[in-house]
Amino acid sequence: MSFTRPEQLHIRTCPSLQGVSVPSVALAAETVPERHYTHHEGRGATPHRSNPRVIHRELTTLDVGPDMNVAEFGTGSGYSGALLAHLVGPRGTVTSLDIDDYLVRWAGLIHHRRGVGNIRCHTADGTSGFADRAPYDRIVAWCTPPLLPQAWVDQTADGGLIVAPLPIAAVPNMTLVAKIRVSGGRPAVEAVFNGGYIEATASPKTDLDLPGRWVDWENRVPAPSWISIAWREDDDRLHTGARAALDRLLKNAHTEPYGGVAVDWPSWRTWAAATAGPQLTMAGVNPDLWALGHSTPATAAVIQQDGAVLADAADSPSLTALRGWLAAWEDAGRPAPETHQPALVRHDDDQGAGGWNLRLTR
Repeated sequence: MSFTRPEQLHIRTCPSLQGVSVPSVALAAETVPERHYTHHEGRGATPHRSNPRVIHRELTTLDVGPDMNVAEFGTGSGYSGALLAHLVGPRGTVTSLDIDDYLVRWAGLIHHRRGVGNIRCHTADGTSGFADRAPYDRIVAWCTPPLLPQAWVDQTADGGLIVAPLPIAAVPNMTLVAKIRVSGGRPAVEAVFNGGYIEATASPKTDLDLPGRWVDWENRVPAPSWISIAWREDDDRLHTGARAALDRLLKNAHTEPYGGVAVDWPSWRTWAAATAGPQLTMAGVNPDLWALGHSTPATAAVIQQDGAVLADAADSPSLTALRGWLAAWEDAGRPAPETHQPALVRHDDDQGAGGWNLRLTR
């Protein structure tokens, strides 16, 4: 597991978190040397790290106290684990997991050399949790699983909290951070707020620009591009529909500027996830720009983060649908991600991936 790039994170204060005690995290941050972890002289700078302000926000939401048993999924540089170790105190315990053994070994060494003895780092797939040291009073994730795993819920103590980014649609880069309370073995969302981390993957991820999950077709020449379609179950085994939709956005595409003011991407993508339905489509047509819109096997249209609209034709049915989505979003006042109603929906498949999907309604 690894982190997203700091510049990909959009930070917004969640109104539901007002009144939560901040000083413990702030004091821990004054004690723990951030750059000693993120830019260690022996290891060098690690790209697998998150913005410190986001780490502090998530740990404040987690409400960690002395003597707690805490698990984090995504060791990264080790900085977040060091903060947790400080927060739980000498009688508390922290378990840190990452799929990248290089990161795990270095974080463990830095902790040891600093004399931090109440944290243990392990190389493991965190989506399965770590039953050996469960139950956990608190669980925090710095990477995005495909859904809230059953294992995390099973390994959380009754009344415990999970703070984790979760997908809000089955396409990449569509996530919110959820605060989840587990009671009687059942999870319930107490709050959601804007934020996102890279997808959890089964092996260390070296390309931080390409999504780790739900890419239905990818081109690498003449330049990298990719597409993700929520209607993938209706596509064939050769991904004909996904390939055609991406080609329509790349070759002789109709382009136009968005007529409104600059796109508020967190608001727009959350609105689309809650209302768009199965034709939702995410694409990476240009480097460093995500695009979100509508597609079918015969037509496609997306709007990029910079406000450029791309479609297969000026009279494209997908373009008409996209304009309708954007108009509804504008009419609703560009609602903040936190204003949507979250729900956890049970999901089980024949691959044994049990858990809950986070879904939103207006």
